[in-house]
Amino acid sequence: MNWLKQLISVSAMNFRNLRYRLDSSLVAVIGFAGVVLVVVAILSIRAGFQATLLVTGSPATAIVLRGGAGTEVNSVLNGDTSHIVATAPGIVQSDHGPVISPELLVQISLKKRSTGNWSNVSLRGVNADAFLVHDKIHIVSGRMFTPELNEVVVGADAARSFQGLQLGGTLHSGRYNWKIVGIFDDGGGLYNSEIWASLPLLQGAYQRGNSIGSVYAKLTTPAAFTAFKQALTDNPQLSVSVERESDYFAGQAQGMSLFISIVGGIIGVLMGGGAVFGAINTMYTAVVARAQEIATLRALGFGRTPVLVSVLLEGLLLGLVGGVCGGVLAYLLFNGFEATTFNQFSSIAFRFDVTLHLLALGVIYALLMGLLGGLLPAVRAVRMPIAAGLRQT
Repeated sequence: MNWLKQLISVSAMNFRNLRYRLDSSLVAVIGFAGVVLVVVAILSIRAGFQATLLVTGSPATAIVLRGGAGTEVNSVLNGDTSHIVATAPGIVQSDHGPVISPELLVQISLKKRSTGNWSNVSLRGVNADAFLVHDKIHIVSGRMFTPELNEVVVGADAARSFQGLQLGGTLHSGRYNWKIVGIFDDGGGLYNSEIWASLPLLQGAYQRGNSIGSVYAKLTTPAAFTAFKQALTDNPQLSVSVERESDYFAGQAQGMSLFISIVGGIIGVLMGGGAVFGAINTMYTAVVARAQEIATLRALGFGRTPVLVSVLLEGLLLGLVGGVCGGVLAYLLFNGFEATTFNQFSSIAFRFDVTLHLLALGVIYALLMGLLGGLLPAVRAVRMPIAAGLRQT
């Protein structure tokens, strides 16, 4: 119990004296804050990108692709495939039959509003049931396209990000000019970065015959997926892969997420190392300046442990202040920041997502840096000979 009282006394004195070491302490705090700001900002890219793709998928929706294709862009199915898919068990039934959506995805190039550079945008051909399958989509401006006319509706993010996609404008793609008659929103998912048109007209514009890239099916329950998948994969007429829509888009996020995690980890380690060295320098300076004070405490009977822990606590305090400041700055500067990235050759709009989990990780990382920064100076403080410390002025 005596060592705890000593620890409280020494730590209180250390914290009171911080104002005399304000300049060097601020250097350590700014270093910790900078590391946390950068690392949290980078990881918020991953969180935002994952959130966009995960919002898009539903476990009660299945996607059917050509076997081995992996993505819609690489998948080519005969148009008759949709009729076979419609016979599988577990599909929601509407007044006019099974709720399925045969779809065709092509890539077109448009100029970005922000930079003027060309970038790929997904143009998706759908039928009327697509809006029953993808039931989060709703028109926010204008109207739905007329299936028999060269008309398109544009995702809200695509309309903001690319030139020439304003409501009432005209888009040239394939062999046709398409009139933009509506802007839609899907609640922040991937489809917000796409343009949608009538499937038969898009097939004609790109001379695709009756071929499609995928078939989406709305299932009665998530549990119906197993029977649905088995019926299609066991069918000798088909060579397809079947996934839950949620699993499909989660898989699309893995590569990008891994890349960002690696980059964030490397930057965090490199910058963290610099911040730790800065903290070590700060804490060494504090220990040298307080050498006589520490020696006096030791001579009065204070133990090594309270002195060592008090120096570590000072490092943790600097780390905590830096971590909180860096986290707050990251949230204010980057949360909700709009950006675009590429996934399977297509531009996808998403928003940085500075989550509480990332903020907590940032503070924990700053505390770790503060602990490491105070460790060597703390060891020096307790190993300093009492007589040598008392002679310093």
